[in-house]
Amino acid sequence: MTSRKTLILLAAGGSAALLLGALYFQVFENLPPCKLCIWQRWPHGAALVIAAAALATRGPALPLAGAVSALTTGAVGLYHTGVEREWWDGPSTCTSSQSITDMSPARAADLIMNMAIQRCDEVLWSFLGLSMASWNALASLAFALLWVAAARRSR
Repeated sequence: MTSRKTLILLAAGGSAALLLGALYFQVFENLPPCKLCIWQRWPHGAALVIAAAALATRGPALPLAGAVSALTTGAVGLYHTGVEREWWDGPSTCTSSQSITDMSPARAADLIMNMAIQRCDEVLWSFLGLSMASWNALASLAFALLWVAAARRSR
């Protein structure tokens, strides 16, 4: 049987690996993150803080908070996947569903100049047909299961 500490370290290590991977792609592969990419990073950071606290204390509350954090980033990753696959619209600040054909040239230029650097509906990298957002959603579900198992070992 896997110990509570090991489960917490695996879940937190997974979040750390995903954060480092995202930073690697951003810095070394020159793939800028979009708004939804950034939103997916915050819960992983929170999971690291929760893990440090959970390792220093007992009880199921912090591992359950870790599971919520993992499920949050997974949900954002699933939402982002839907935006990328055009299942639904993303935030208006990072997608391009607005047509400029009926706009004045000045309005179109203003829209272009104030556009976010990276669009949320473009896939810059994929592996086995899944984008980074999709992989984040799947991995985060696994991390949530590790967190729940750690909470169960806390009782």
